[in-house]
Amino acid sequence: MSASAPQPPKSMQRVELDSAVIRFAGDSGDGMQLTGMQFTNTAALVGNDLATFPDYPAEIRAPAGTTFGVSGFQIHFSSHEIFTPGDSPDVLVAMNPAALVTNLPDLKRGGLLVLNTGAFTEGNLTKAGYKTNPIEGTSLDEKYKVIRIDVTKRNKEAVAAVGLSSKEADRSKNLWTLGLMYWMYSRPLEPTIKWIQDKFGKMPKIAEANILALKAGHAYGETAEIGAFHYNVPAAKLPPGKYRNITGNTATAWGIVAAGQLSGLPVMLGSYPITPASDILHELSALKRFGVKTFQAEDEIAAIGSAIGASYAGGFGVTTSSGPGVALKTEMIGLAIVVELPLLIINVQRGGPSTGLPTKTEQSDLLQSIYGRNGDSPLPVLAAASAAECFTMTIEAARIAIKFMTPVILLTDGYMANGSEPWKIPNVADLPKIPVTFRTEKEGFHPFLRDEKTLARTWAVPGTPDLMHRIGGIEKDYDSGNISYAPLNHEKMTRVRAQKVANVALDVPPAKLEIGNEAGGELIVVGWGSTLGAITSAVNECREEGIDVSYLHPRYMNPFQSNVGDLLKRFKKVLVPEMNNGQLVKILRSTYLVDAIGFSKVQGKPFKISEVANKIRETVGRKAKLDTDTDTGAAGAREVGGG
Repeated sequence: MSASAPQPPKSMQRVELDSAVIRFAGDSGDGMQLTGMQFTNTAALVGNDLATFPDYPAEIRAPAGTTFGVSGFQIHFSSHEIFTPGDSPDVLVAMNPAALVTNLPDLKRGGLLVLNTGAFTEGNLTKAGYKTNPIEGTSLDEKYKVIRIDVTKRNKEAVAAVGLSSKEADRSKNLWTLGLMYWMYSRPLEPTIKWIQDKFGKMPKIAEANILALKAGHAYGETAEIGAFHYNVPAAKLPPGKYRNITGNTATAWGIVAAGQLSGLPVMLGSYPITPASDILHELSALKRFGVKTFQAEDEIAAIGSAIGASYAGGFGVTTSSGPGVALKTEMIGLAIVVELPLLIINVQRGGPSTGLPTKTEQSDLLQSIYGRNGDSPLPVLAAASAAECFTMTIEAARIAIKFMTPVILLTDGYMANGSEPWKIPNVADLPKIPVTFRTEKEGFHPFLRDEKTLARTWAVPGTPDLMHRIGGIEKDYDSGNISYAPLNHEKMTRVRAQKVANVALDVPPAKLEIGNEAGGELIVVGWGSTLGAITSAVNECREEGIDVSYLHPRYMNPFQSNVGDLLKRFKKVLVPEMNNGQLVKILRSTYLVDAIGFSKVQGKPFKISEVANKIRETVGRKAKLDTDTDTGAAGAREVGGG
């Protein structure tokens, strides 16, 4: 626009923002996940860096309007690199009173609150626990910028011409809200319109209603007097390449496919549906063209048994679950250890114990993964650190399983499994092959012959001429593979299996700090899994304040990389934030005899940047910063003992 050109009214000018955090919240039937994912996909197409945090209700269908039926979706999109979905939303879209009461404490002071006034009925207010209507009066306006819209009414007006029933028409109100947010943040409508047309192509009236609702919400932004809330977040400058938006579960599924292609082995997934791991099964079931077979078993034990059978037959067996399911698989994991077959066990962690918090995130299965079997039965344990990293770590876990002839556990969690981020699609030709060697020579064969370097036993496919053999859960003789009860043989086999797993540390690169000085210093923060984003941001923030803090984030949890102990001992203090009651801190203390400080959060929610940053300040004797942005502040996580 030239200097002499007429300027639009100030209220209609777009304000350019560096980043923004939006949270959609409503009843589980209001389509908040769909709304959030469509905004996410559009932000990705625009070129923003982004991170998301879907938050599902735990019950399959909680009563409408209740607080335990609230579904939320938070997206942080930016013009620069970001690491988390954001501590607190800049904008909260609350579709009903329950969504308001459960999410309002997180909204930034002075943030924008968009309310669907049509849902604030007497019945919904009672279900949410309100004695008076919170949207009446000025109490909200004193803390926030508030836009009150009867979305329910305006949506029905927008779709009236289509001739749907009142109930069917009401289902598109999330698209009306999405259209408003698209206008507010200068997002194009076309990608979502195309998605609607593809999704509801066989239901033209539903497609038309959703498109009308989307456009009506957008038009409301243009015509109503809310021009002060008109923004734009420019595209981020990401490294050149082809990108797509990806969730951790999708990345894991594709990693399984890639492992099969890189090894040349047929892949068989034996699984039983469980939140939040089920989407891996669903994704793989659509990828049969890549030589992947999927089997939905009747229970967890059958699922892992089928995967072990696939590996025995010369394929690559994979099984997926979450903590409760892995508990049921434990005996069969022990079988895979004693027969020494490659097996990939993916645990998408959730809050526990027992059924616990099925849709909430936690990192509470580390001790279970490393120690949770009868007998001395070690196996390698790896942990992905982001949604995109689930792809590469799945391939790495498969490589180790095949090379060392052992089951391997890969830990992800609900936060990264359901969260999404831009993923630079790799060139498959650049991915390293996974070598596979099957035994074919008869001379000197028995099933527990070992590679001198790795101690991996030989792999003979049933049906190979003259290589008939048996395996099973009873201990075998080291020199013949026959059943043996000899005391010294059992001790030797136990130690050899343990040494084989320990040898994995010699086959992976040494640990490198994410941030900081490997020579040592005042404080090193050690994280694992999906805490990567919050800790990275917190450490960077504290380093800008002059605090001497470094950061280590291992992906190899058992065994640790060979130099981890040496790195830790170069620092005066070790701080371990984790979303459990202090598991990694126990392992570090017992393994390396360092006086590590545990910092625990077990609320079904990820760490906030402010929580970790304040703990770093406290640990080095600096004053914590009060979080005045929200009503909840930065409280919640706590120090735990490590002994």
